[in-house]
Amino acid sequence: MLARLIAPVFILAFAVCSLAHGAPQSAEIERALADVPPKQRASMEWLVAHMPPEDRATLSSAFLLAHVAAATEAWEQSPWRGQVDEAMFREAILPYANISEKRELWMLPLHERSQRIITDMKTAPTLAACAAELNQKLFAETGVKYSTKRARADQSPSESIASGLASCSGLSILLIDACRSVGIPARFVGVPMWVDGSGNHSWVEIWDGARWRFTGAAEATGDRLDEGWFAGRAAGQNNAKPEHAIYAVTWRDTGVEFPMRFTESAPRVFAVDVTSRYTSGAVTIPEGQQLVRVAVRDRATKARVSQTVVCTGKGAQEFARGVSKDERADLNDHLELIVPKSSPLTFAVEGVSDSAITQVDGEGGSGVSTISLFVDADAPIALTKVAAERVTKSITKPFLDAARKSNAAAFKSRVLKHGAVEMPFWFTTYGEKPKSGRSLFISMHGGGGAPKEVNDQQWENQKKLYRPEEGVYCAPRAPTNSWNLWHEGHIDPLFDQLIRDMILFEDVDPNKVYIMGYSAGGDGVFQLAPRMADRFAAAAMMAGHPNETKPDGLRNLPFALHMGGNDAAFKRNEIGRQWKVMLDELSAKDLGGYPHEAVIHEGKGHWMDREDAVAVPWMAKFTRDLRPTRIVWLQDDVTENRFYWLAVKEPKAGQRVVVVREGQCVTIEEAAGVTELCIRLDDSMLDLDKAVKVVMAGRVLFEGIVPRMKDVIVKTLEERGDPTGIFTAEIKVQIPAPL
Repeated sequence: MLARLIAPVFILAFAVCSLAHGAPQSAEIERALADVPPKQRASMEWLVAHMPPEDRATLSSAFLLAHVAAATEAWEQSPWRGQVDEAMFREAILPYANISEKRELWMLPLHERSQRIITDMKTAPTLAACAAELNQKLFAETGVKYSTKRARADQSPSESIASGLASCSGLSILLIDACRSVGIPARFVGVPMWVDGSGNHSWVEIWDGARWRFTGAAEATGDRLDEGWFAGRAAGQNNAKPEHAIYAVTWRDTGVEFPMRFTESAPRVFAVDVTSRYTSGAVTIPEGQQLVRVAVRDRATKARVSQTVVCTGKGAQEFARGVSKDERADLNDHLELIVPKSSPLTFAVEGVSDSAITQVDGEGGSGVSTISLFVDADAPIALTKVAAERVTKSITKPFLDAARKSNAAAFKSRVLKHGAVEMPFWFTTYGEKPKSGRSLFISMHGGGGAPKEVNDQQWENQKKLYRPEEGVYCAPRAPTNSWNLWHEGHIDPLFDQLIRDMILFEDVDPNKVYIMGYSAGGDGVFQLAPRMADRFAAAAMMAGHPNETKPDGLRNLPFALHMGGNDAAFKRNEIGRQWKVMLDELSAKDLGGYPHEAVIHEGKGHWMDREDAVAVPWMAKFTRDLRPTRIVWLQDDVTENRFYWLAVKEPKAGQRVVVVREGQCVTIEEAAGVTELCIRLDDSMLDLDKAVKVVMAGRVLFEGIVPRMKDVIVKTLEERGDPTGIFTAEIKVQIPAPL
């Protein structure tokens, strides 16, 4: 957010003025002109002639020579050099500063970062596409985010990067300079005052080779330009009053000074009035309606918080609703609701007590008003069933959009990281995509305990080993070459990330995810399927060894086992037969549990001549049940915090939990090694408007209404990034000591 205008400076700003570009030149300026290479002399002369007069006495010849050389190189070596003539180069690449920020040599440091970002692009590197790519990735790359707690508004790039915080001005300066560092013309744009008097704002314009385009710095809208939260406001500006006009910075002598300065001593620059470019799409407020901007604030800190806001009229008739912005948004970026000019209107945070409700008299007025609602940010807010559905919907899309933005680079690279390990992955797609989304088959290669070259070849083999009729067939490359390469502790979070990204970028149905593997990959299925069963619709183990793992967690996961009858190494064939008997017995004892198909391919060794491929269509018949009525959860040596609709705070190897849900009652049959159990619920599982009972060994551990809570919705979405895995309510019960 730009600083408030300094009145004396503001008055001068709109007068036809001279910035004394003809002021005497210092010895440093003379030295720069004398030492500049002949090919760069015209650019140096232009820069000296148009630089703010305040800089003439302070900048060194070394600074000017270094900057002009770097700017010229960025321009001449860019792939779009033919679209940027010399006049545009001087207008929007050559200047060493935008407004009043600290003068520094930013061109080379930013060039290295920015060039890396645009070099990795998968799309055609046009001026517009590269600018949009920089806006999407630069701020994550540098760790800079919007904050009103930044040290100053007009920060230089190094100041913003050092603190990690910047205003809209600082963010704009950083993006502009990054664009210029790779030869993309860019300029600083600002409005001194919104027409409603709520403040000012700045953003960025990009030259796309034919025209100027705009974007909000650190407010990327994917790969699109000319979009942003402020576009509607900008469309409502006018230049009838100078303070309501929109200005683009230029170093050309236009006779109009850029009006937004942070101190009276700050260097001055010229401006171009670009208001007309923004006002053609002004938002029209219908007759009889009004625009209300709503901010929800923490009662104690006054900080903005994100909450669902509802506007109602007489008889509780709902007129509008939306989600307010928190402190990550620009100070003037509020929830905007168009509502009738009726009286009274009630604006409330959904589910909050009457103390957090404000009433607005909509009669008369300018048609635009701003209100603040106050809540105790930490206070729990119980939701109705309908409200929970709406909150879920309002939270899910922004979450997925943000995840799509932050995960895009890693997914495009086809390498996922967790800590110090990396997991490359390959995939291809088969068949027509169903309406619910594609299936995903995660196929783990063999090898293990072998040189990298051997495991690499096994990975190549796995890519061609199976072919589903429909779905994404994905073969990851194990991060290590160890014997247990598919069941080390880093595999679980990497597979979670892989599934999340496939949902985001390949439209995978989270309820149609399958895991399979051959040999050492089969070892991985033996280990991962029981402990990660709630991620998958089915699993298929081929020619693997279970080691110490047990099948308890497979209660709700269809499991295929294929083993060569002569595969005697490590007694795989004997153990395969034992597991076949074990699964048969478990299924017989637990009605509806442990669905499986165990096949011993007699006469076959470790290689089953592809007879095991029948497991692929067998798995594809199944859809994940994330809310089964009975759960058996046995913690392996790699532990999990969450399993289906259960969670534990302190997971430990060997913990065993068995829980059954019937009607409004949840029965804990076993909770070995667990002191507290969290039970997640939603309205598809039981009626949350009625009392729920939790019992164990004849003792009632809980009985009552379980409130639907926004924080549970947010938490369960963030845990897995799975929109179908959201729960709305939870009960935490203490497990009694054995009698």
